[in-house]
Amino acid sequence: MPLNYSKWDQLELSDDSDIEGHPNVDKKSLIRWKQRDIHEKREQRKTNIAHLRAQIACNHVLFPRIQSIQSSLGSPDSDKPRTVYFNSLVEQLERNPSKECPPGNDPDQLEQTYDGMLLSLLRQVGQAANAAVKEAGTTDDQREEKLGKALADGMKEHVVRLRETIDKDTKSLEEEEKEQKKHITSEDIHDGFSNQYVPPKPEPAPLPIAAKLDKTTKPKTKTTTTEIEVLNAPRVEAAAEEEEEEDLDDDIANLTPSIEAFSKIPLRAFEQSFRFIQQHRDVVVPGASDSLLGAAFKAQYDNKPKYSKQCVHQSLLLQYGDKLGVDGLGVFFRKMIAGDKRAEAVFMDDVEKTYAHLVERVKRSQEEAKQGGRETIMLASENEGDITFNIPTGPPPDELVMGEGMEDMDIEEVRRALQLRWDIFKGLPDNLQKALQTEELTEVNKVLGSMEVDEAEEILQRLDMAGIIPFSESGVRDETPAGKAAAAAAAADDEVD
Repeated sequence: MPLNYSKWDQLELSDDSDIEGHPNVDKKSLIRWKQRDIHEKREQRKTNIAHLRAQIACNHVLFPRIQSIQSSLGSPDSDKPRTVYFNSLVEQLERNPSKECPPGNDPDQLEQTYDGMLLSLLRQVGQAANAAVKEAGTTDDQREEKLGKALADGMKEHVVRLRETIDKDTKSLEEEEKEQKKHITSEDIHDGFSNQYVPPKPEPAPLPIAAKLDKTTKPKTKTTTTEIEVLNAPRVEAAAEEEEEEDLDDDIANLTPSIEAFSKIPLRAFEQSFRFIQQHRDVVVPGASDSLLGAAFKAQYDNKPKYSKQCVHQSLLLQYGDKLGVDGLGVFFRKMIAGDKRAEAVFMDDVEKTYAHLVERVKRSQEEAKQGGRETIMLASENEGDITFNIPTGPPPDELVMGEGMEDMDIEEVRRALQLRWDIFKGLPDNLQKALQTEELTEVNKVLGSMEVDEAEEILQRLDMAGIIPFSESGVRDETPAGKAAAAAAAADDEVD
């Protein structure tokens, strides 16, 4: 196969091989000038390429936002005049600007952020529109409509100009890069082959919390045990389970240095978060999202709402990336960095709802901690058939038919008993009525567990009296304070007898 030597045509020589001498200038000076000229042009070309790339990237972020504003002004909402929309947008950028900015800019300098650039443009368009309307000398009735049209025309003009600027910079960048590739420099030299094996970087290990969460989600082995039938069975967890829960809580709030730094990135700084993830692979690991939520809970509990919300925000970033499948993070961040308002609104709404739910959980946890925990009422039985449910379906009918063996009973007494059962049932809370109608002990316990002890005891007495849940027939013991006292008194009477 013939060798290809055409690449050597791209060499840019800076020695004396192609320098023609001058009788009044020594050749060494000419060589130095030639070398300096080559290096200066090369550095200038690199600077131009970097500048064009940065400017194109910045304009690609601003262009869809400006285009969206122009579209809203071009087809105004009848309920909201164009001038009101424009002024509210300017006021929003002035009061609550985002610190998101192009790489290398200072986020604390408003004019260097995306919102600051957009605000400057809107002010410029607003001033030009006011000047044009004032110069035209319109009446007060026509001023609002004329000003709105001038704002729409001004934004449309800037959309066209920005599109032309992007196309022009893209063409210039292509020419600069093409010129750069014409010359081989020391930066283009690289090893063709190497006999040294460089192993790939190992995948970052998942956080300890990931394994423990997987363990808690696995189905537990069913075992058969004998339990004593009690009313108001205490919620006592095994010591081993309590230890596991404490370790789980500790691991959730325990952040690695990279994840802790990631959690401190401001809200809506999507570009900054994406760069951080690209530079720190150990942020996108199993358990990272749960650890951030745990840190958010702890921060809210410690009265640090700002940091807590940041942790929720960053946790949901990782969750969204995971849910979007392969290259999910890339898809998510491209939408956010490009300024997709619909996608950003959906995400930020999820952040607000998740944070509000977390705040409510922290509030309940703090209240329970102040009260030293809650005592609850629960029903338990060794066999499900021991607890029977006699749920009335309605009031007693007008004509009662007594069954076999009940002929001697007073029909009016039976009617009053059935009416009492129905009245007691309808007087129960709606959620307890629905739970009783399922005739499932688990569902009834859920409702009883949410009640205060006094209220639950009183309801259980009414259920027993009406025969809806007849404890006396099932052999279930009443372990409430009142039940224990009654049982002790009955035992004392038996001993006396």
